[in-house]
Amino acid sequence: MSFEKLARLDLNLLVCLHVLLEECSVTHAAKRLNLSQSAVSKTLTRLRDQFNDPLFTRSAHGIKPTPRALALVPLLEQLLRDIENLTAPAIFEPKSSDRHFKMALVESAYPLFLPQFLGDIFSEGPNIILDTRAWERNAFDKLQRGEIDFGITGKDLNPKDAMLTLMPPKGIISQELCRDTQCCIVRKEHPILSPDSPEWDQDYYLEQRHIQVRCGQDDRWLLDYKLAEQGLTRDIAMYVPDFNSAASLCTHTDLVFTAPSHFAHYIAAQLDLVVLPLPSELPAMAYTLFWHQHQEKDLGHSWLRKIIISRCRDLSSV
Repeated sequence: MSFEKLARLDLNLLVCLHVLLEECSVTHAAKRLNLSQSAVSKTLTRLRDQFNDPLFTRSAHGIKPTPRALALVPLLEQLLRDIENLTAPAIFEPKSSDRHFKMALVESAYPLFLPQFLGDIFSEGPNIILDTRAWERNAFDKLQRGEIDFGITGKDLNPKDAMLTLMPPKGIISQELCRDTQCCIVRKEHPILSPDSPEWDQDYYLEQRHIQVRCGQDDRWLLDYKLAEQGLTRDIAMYVPDFNSAASLCTHTDLVFTAPSHFAHYIAAQLDLVVLPLPSELPAMAYTLFWHQHQEKDLGHSWLRKIIISRCRDLSSV
């Protein structure tokens, strides 16, 4: 370790480089850092001398990182995260903390989980801020980069199934919150509820037109993979971005919506819909809390994590 080189290194340079790599714009970086564009440009000049590389080149939409700058991204993120942990307080006092926690949740988790723990969180930490956003395909990347603190989404229990749908990368830690199965939602006047309609089995299910929620960029759920193994497919009439929209559209169409049971029963009561069993056999999935291993020793993170896990532990039996 060269202490002479370290003594010459200005941490502010690295912070500025990190923001420049995220924004790819001197103007936007200056706004985030509360600095003038001139100050950021001067810092960039020092960074170029420090790394003996241009680091960025001009582009039509701002600045573009060089290969050397891109190679620095994971090292820089880990270094700044370690420094943040090093300087974090030795204690965490929820009552006096105004910490900002960021979470990504699959939409069906909102009515199921948040009511279980929000009361306790804001009772113990009245100034805590919870910043939630939709679970997306890149949520694990954001956990790794420290852009979000937690994620909650469904994970298939069988490892082979999880390989098809959702497999966390190395460094991601998980805790099962509760298990759930799939069922179907239809409007009360749907023809399949007629007394003279055929038996509600897989064949009749596949005769229906379906509405499907798109998860990130994936149009397929485990059910579709399982049906494909039998050479079968559903007739998807419509794709929508969220669960609530799918359920709402069921109220005035004959589309069938296949959804997690906890959410299905909740939304059916809200919209006066009918819940039917899923005629196809499908393994249960587990709603799972995810976080990155670099957060393990963070006292505030640990406090919030324990509340979430303890309050959601018994939901499988609900």
